[in-house]
Amino acid sequence: MLITLLQNSQEGEVLTDIESVEKTLSIIELISSGGVAGQVIIAVLFLLLISATYIYFERLFAVKAASKVDANFMNQIKDYVSNGKIDSAQVLCAQVNSPVSRLIGKGISRIGKPLADINTAIENAGRLEIYGLEKNVSILATISGAAPMIGFLGTVIGMILAIFELANAGGTIEMDVLAGGLYTAMTTTVAGLIVGIVAYIAYNHLVVRTDKVVYQMEANSLEFLDHLNEPA
Repeated sequence: MLITLLQNSQEGEVLTDIESVEKTLSIIELISSGGVAGQVIIAVLFLLLISATYIYFERLFAVKAASKVDANFMNQIKDYVSNGKIDSAQVLCAQVNSPVSRLIGKGISRIGKPLADINTAIENAGRLEIYGLEKNVSILATISGAAPMIGFLGTVIGMILAIFELANAGGTIEMDVLAGGLYTAMTTTVAGLIVGIVAYIAYNHLVVRTDKVVYQMEANSLEFLDHLNEPA
């Protein structure tokens, strides 16, 4: 009797293990189970994820490079301007070649004109620099909003497919009939949310990093204008 119980217990454990293995589903199988509609939407979301990742790292490196300014740069510029070495100041700006140096270089090229004209020239150059820093960042914002909507579109398509299969099943309702539509609905929803969250975080991080560079540009521009406004 005891041996029989042990055998039954071992057989039950084996059956449980088999069932757990059968219920395990890989991501690829989960996507392929969603049908053609689900696979197309997943492919679109995957392309959006690749685009968002590329834009994020490309802009991150660009912003990081733009934020690197020698701490002694402004001191050298002020020394050159004070001593009348305008050409040397322009050469230094060209060598540094950063958003800050380009703004200061634009201001130096207007030395001799009214301070308001110099300020206007720096502001116009600053707008161009900011536009360059923010290039393609708006695409991340678009992806962060569009990806969940595309995923929701897959959800609606999946539910339509499930209802269609249910209507054609007659009186019998089986999960196998609904599985394809439900897989489409769930996989596209999850994928859309993941892509949207990644793009949203990437966008906000780039905005914060860009704002720091813009602040750096404004601070150095004001320091330069204040120096020009100082009495000789």
